[in-house]
Amino acid sequence: MFKFPKSTGELFTELKEEKNLANWRNRNREEFILPLNEYLKKLIAEKHLERAEVIERSGLNREYAYHIFSGERKNPSRPKLLALAVAMGLNLDEVQYLLRYAQQGVLYPRNSWDAVIISAIEQKLSVMQTNELLYSLGETIFLG
Repeated sequence: MFKFPKSTGELFTELKEEKNLANWRNRNREEFILPLNEYLKKLIAEKHLERAEVIERSGLNREYAYHIFSGERKNPSRPKLLALAVAMGLNLDEVQYLLRYAQQGVLYPRNSWDAVIISAIEQKLSVMQTNELLYSLGETIFLG
């Protein structure tokens, strides 16, 4: 999983102590969040996956998914982002990081829908299997 060179705590401490914001920004350019599409491309490369394969497994509309990967769709919905994460085979820590990265709420086990998704990720279910599990438990499916 892509990691930044410095921890958020280190960055925060430096920022609080910095007198010259422009200098701090220049020194820490590699620490800033990339656009979501760039982060997704890095994940796919790290996992040695093919974008077309991920899109196919995600169940997302092909054109819509390509717009996410091209950056034309900057803020996909949380369920669509989760469908991509499941299609990439991300583990729970990677999914939570992706959700934070995309400024979406992390999965929360006290939320019934989220609990099903957490369980599906832990069981390494596909998007289709996850949808079947959601449906069988009376929850809204990913792409419903």
